[in-house]
Amino acid sequence: MIKAVIFDLDGTILDTEKYYRICWPKACEHFGFTLTDDMYLQLRSFGRPFVFDRFREWFGDSFNYDEVRAYRKVIYEEIVKEHGISLKTGAMNALNWLKENGILRAVATATDLERTGRYLKSVGLDNSFDKICSAADCKFGKPAPDVYLEAVRQLGLDPFECIAVEDAPNGILSASRAGLKVVFVPDQRESEPEVEHLCMAKIKTLDDLPKVIING
Repeated sequence: MIKAVIFDLDGTILDTEKYYRICWPKACEHFGFTLTDDMYLQLRSFGRPFVFDRFREWFGDSFNYDEVRAYRKVIYEEIVKEHGISLKTGAMNALNWLKENGILRAVATATDLERTGRYLKSVGLDNSFDKICSAADCKFGKPAPDVYLEAVRQLGLDPFECIAVEDAPNGILSASRAGLKVVFVPDQRESEPEVEHLCMAKIKTLDDLPKVIING
């Protein structure tokens, strides 16, 4: 029996991954590095310390990750200020259905808790989750299982009692390694063949999530 659904945030609940797709290449370019679109797609939900190794592999030791990331955050906030944040299709319907059916709702995100809370409040979801967990507070980010294991622990459940909802390969790997069933809802790419075999279902939008849970 499924007792909780744990959502990724960016690209799954919030329609924000498209902003990161713009910001990361711009931030890298500002410091003299070229981040291709294919490179960016590999970074989605990638957490510490793995992201350091990937950038070092691409750009060498001269790449200052913290400096580039800080500049990326500035660009991101400017875009959010101009365009705002919107929900992914079906997010509100799915969350309401889960609440009505007594299923716990949680977030497991790479975004820090301060920004997570601020972004959720901006779309009226600041009181919509039973637990919010950030990989920024874990030793290892996605694709390691840490943030999902922590979310499960805080919910007081076992992994097999939970479903994870993810939009990107690193998140799918994280949830699968933690022992959760995974539902894939594509965002920036319609197919992720290297990890789709790890998912119990692939859905077009979160409107389809209740059907997946009902059908098991």
